[in-house]
Amino acid sequence: MAEMALRDEAVALQPELRKARSLWGDAWRQFRRHRLALAGSFVFLALIVATLFGPLLYGAATDEISFRNALKGPSPAHPFGTDALGRDLLARSLYGGRVSIAVGVAAVVVGITVGTFVGALAGFFNRLDGPLMRLTDLFISLPSLPLLLLVIMLFRDPLRKALGPTVGIFVLIVAVIGLLNWMGVARLVRAAFLALKQREFVVAARSVGADDRRLIVKHILPNALGPVLVAATIGVGGAILTESSLSFLGLGFPPDEPTWGRLLFDAQGHLENAPHFAIFPGVLISLSVLSINYIGDGLRDALDPRRSA
Repeated sequence: MAEMALRDEAVALQPELRKARSLWGDAWRQFRRHRLALAGSFVFLALIVATLFGPLLYGAATDEISFRNALKGPSPAHPFGTDALGRDLLARSLYGGRVSIAVGVAAVVVGITVGTFVGALAGFFNRLDGPLMRLTDLFISLPSLPLLLLVIMLFRDPLRKALGPTVGIFVLIVAVIGLLNWMGVARLVRAAFLALKQREFVVAARSVGADDRRLIVKHILPNALGPVLVAATIGVGGAILTESSLSFLGLGFPPDEPTWGRLLFDAQGHLENAPHFAIFPGVLISLSVLSINYIGDGLRDALDPRRSA
């Protein structure tokens, strides 16, 4: 009796010794231990906030031309300097970041959606596995950059006329980048589905009458999202670089839409006499891609079941 009383007293002194644990709670605790991932999250969040609210707080116009101030270096009046037409580079960089980041996120959403759909069907239905994987191999074998340039050259003018010069190019670039980068996600999802569909909890759900749609959406897909999230974070950085490359080649947004890639394209003729023209947009692109890659590394470690939470 005395031993039982001591045990009850010890339990009473520690009322919440064992808390309920969850997959996402364990992942968040593991993610917080990754210092570079936390730093990357802070930097990328700061870039998003700056591009969303910076133009409202900074106040300088993005299209105000002043030839007297052309190609001026950084100064208190123009912290990033000015471009060849005397326009404020900080204002144009903040505004252009909205477009570049929006393209990256939207293109990844398209790619993740298509890749998850194809991978889920291929991994769950054996009769669809062969045709869908051969389709995936076909897209992988296509040269992405020449195909990207060809599609943009063919459909750029029709979409400009139909949706406008900015919205049309945005839709075209997002669709092309997303539809050319879904193959890796499809393979990851397929592998996860092949491993999970024979697990005990799936067999138990099937035995009580769950149909295929419920098995895919409710039971298997939530357990396969870890690799998808990692691929999504890394894909955002790749999409931003692709959009910047297209704008640098002059095939992206129109000249009055100052994306980071477009700013680099405009700066290529002034690298010697005005290096700041290219340095600041290049630094912003590098910071965004590097921070996203660190976030992806942190998510990969956090969602790895072999690591202790």
